[in-house]
Amino acid sequence: MEVMTHSSKFLLPSIPRSSSSNDGPPPLTYALVVLNQGLPRFAPLLWNHAQLRLCADGGANRVYDEMPGMFPNEDPLDVRHRFKPDVIKGDMDSLRPEVQEFYVNLGTQIVDESYDQDTTDLHKCIAFIRDSTPELDKSNLCILVVGALGGRFDHEIGNLNVLHRFSNLQIVLLSDDCLIYLLPKSHIHEIHIVPSVEGPHCGLIPIGAPSLSTTTTGLQWDLTNTEMRFGGLISTSNIVREDKITVHSDSDLLWTISIQKSI
Repeated sequence: MEVMTHSSKFLLPSIPRSSSSNDGPPPLTYALVVLNQGLPRFAPLLWNHAQLRLCADGGANRVYDEMPGMFPNEDPLDVRHRFKPDVIKGDMDSLRPEVQEFYVNLGTQIVDESYDQDTTDLHKCIAFIRDSTPELDKSNLCILVVGALGGRFDHEIGNLNVLHRFSNLQIVLLSDDCLIYLLPKSHIHEIHIVPSVEGPHCGLIPIGAPSLSTTTTGLQWDLTNTEMRFGGLISTSNIVREDKITVHSDSDLLWTISIQKSI
């Protein structure tokens, strides 16, 4: 079975590059999606790492309102010009008119899909990245989503559902406190921990379907052909003990790990 590797290097100030094409996996291409929740403190860092930046509807309000507060010694207008989204997409029920006008004047593309009420704004943005960005190298794409956790629980569940709807894409949901991504059952997974920015608390959750057999290495409480299901055992409040975690499961799992406050 093929191995899929994961790393949170995008939380570092600069992303290390391999010294040669044969030294580790190729560098990732990052896209950033901003949802309509408070921006995490490291949002500017992710913005700078990304080659494409989208705001999901009212996420543009968050960038407009909150980015200047992260640079209190700079002119707010200069900050807003610097952090201009490439695209604003959604059903447009939250985007304020003055925010839309400001970004349109800077050249931001507005994609109104108010006709579609069967998918979430995050779903719309992920589909746009997948289908409508031929200039973006998707051979090793990672989509970072901020504002994905916290707020209304039904929104959080909708965001988790997007991970399953687009299970062939690498998508990371982030908040100030933690990150979440999907580990598809089609692969064995190697999670390379960056201890300076994440951990030690972590969890593995079989949210899509029960797992009859999950095996891990590198955790405080490793699993060995362990069954996990809601109403039974799920691996919450676990702790990483090694810099490389391996996971092999017969079911899709959610991986979550805490983000350190020092970022």
